[in-house]
Amino acid sequence: MKKCLVSPSMLASDFANIQRDVEMLNQSEADYIHIDIMDGVFVPNISFGFPVTEAIARHAKKPLDFHLMIQDADPYLEQCKASGAAIVSVHYEACNHLHRTISAIKDLGMKAGVALNPHTPVELLSEILSDIDLVLIMSVNPGFGGQKFIPHTFSKVEKLASMAANVNPDLLIEVDGGVTSENAGELVQKGANLLVAGSFVFKSENPAETISALKNV
Repeated sequence: MKKCLVSPSMLASDFANIQRDVEMLNQSEADYIHIDIMDGVFVPNISFGFPVTEAIARHAKKPLDFHLMIQDADPYLEQCKASGAAIVSVHYEACNHLHRTISAIKDLGMKAGVALNPHTPVELLSEILSDIDLVLIMSVNPGFGGQKFIPHTFSKVEKLASMAANVNPDLLIEVDGGVTSENAGELVQKGANLLVAGSFVFKSENPAETISALKNV
């Protein structure tokens, strides 16, 4: 069985020791480093901006996986690229011209993803599924770390995997929110192949071992 990819979320890191935590991820089996950017408008919280992501990029040896939880992503795509983003995911719910935004991300040389809030059905992506590299399924309501996993996520992942099988078999199906060793195995079984974990990794006794365990669920 192919190992699952893991993208630990810097939202749960120790902000006073970001370099230390990034270097830990560099030495770990993590495949990506997940960066949550929030604007306080689309979600009821503000995380970090581009000066911080640029600092992370200076030390990171793993590709950066940007998740834009912001109302209007288009003006910031070039800054994402300049901050070292390998993947940029924008929210379906926040994009008026989703195809245009996806094209702009790809034109900048980054992989393009679409994120879905828990209430948003995966069927809404049918017209764009063949054009994107990744779908990020939120398994909690976006905006805060440490929330409880929403069980309905399993069926959403399974449905999306079925939709992608013919039109985009290489699609990355990423799940973010409340991911732990207790639900990771079933998520992968349903079709997820990229797991975001924040609190579960950074609050564990040995984060590197926790990442390794997630990769081998």
